[in-house]
Amino acid sequence: MAGTEVISIAEGERLIARALSAVGVAEGPALSVARALVAAEAEGQVGHGFSRLADYAAQAKSGKVNANAEPRLTKIGAAAVMVDAENGFAYPALDAAIAWGIDAASRNGCAYMGITRSHHCGALSIQVDRIAAAGLVGIMVANTPSAIAPWGSKKPLFGTNPIAFAAPRKDAGPLVIDLSLSRVARGKIMHAKKTGTEIPLGWALNADGQPTTDPEEALTGSMVPIGEAKGTALALLVEVLASALTGSNPSNQVSSYFTPDGPAPGSGQFLMALKPDDAEGFATRIAALLGDIEASDGARIPGARRADALARAKRHGITVPRIYLETAREMAKPQSKGRDHA
Repeated sequence: MAGTEVISIAEGERLIARALSAVGVAEGPALSVARALVAAEAEGQVGHGFSRLADYAAQAKSGKVNANAEPRLTKIGAAAVMVDAENGFAYPALDAAIAWGIDAASRNGCAYMGITRSHHCGALSIQVDRIAAAGLVGIMVANTPSAIAPWGSKKPLFGTNPIAFAAPRKDAGPLVIDLSLSRVARGKIMHAKKTGTEIPLGWALNADGQPTTDPEEALTGSMVPIGEAKGTALALLVEVLASALTGSNPSNQVSSYFTPDGPAPGSGQFLMALKPDDAEGFATRIAALLGDIEASDGARIPGARRADALARAKRHGITVPRIYLETAREMAKPQSKGRDHA
């Protein structure tokens, strides 16, 4: 494909980690971020992959992101924990929360994990997949900078506020469902802006509430919600869990994930891990349900494209826009670090 290059997953992780280290990000957070961005790229979510690197680095350099944050866990019960991301990247906090949650749910049957003072958390599918891989049902929601207007209004108030779910399967990879409450993830709009392409009609509205194909207008306007009024109701549900429950900023106070200026975003995430009481019976029922879907003419199981893309990436590598690879390689050059800290 013109303008792209294929690299291995391991090579992509090393490259992003080196680029982040060059702007002062500690080794642990750099590796955590690198794994998440490459995993998103591998499953075809380009808006959450390499396209985020330059923005992340700029925010680490400006101090909008605490490059050396160490997540702090506070237990609030046998099956509940709050994780303070300390205004650092979301991924180290998610790593800590999920490790704790898997252990707690395995022992207690369920667990919930709230994350506060956080940042952009990328593709939620990656996180719930990890919970399902441990034999548990995983649920995750996150609030994001305001991008969706309440139904009937023009002014954005809710974020795109994604929701994700994953369940283990006996003889296959987990069932994973990951959806934004806008018709498309906002990262796809930013990707279009960075690559100089238009967006399809129906993705977003301009500041006057009119449909637009211009990504610049879309970013200053609002995203179209899924399901019209039902989509904004779900966005409110996410705000309650990810913001009000965790003590994080509501979406209309979350600063941009794309720019280096301004205060830390302070967004929130909420996760649950649930242990099936009868794992064998649960697996049988899941298999029967998904079998009925597969037997339906023209139907497909949600997440099938993601699973196929991930399998291809593991076999053949990830296909990355060359413009992002060139940026990452320039950032990762040893001499760049010297210039940045001169």
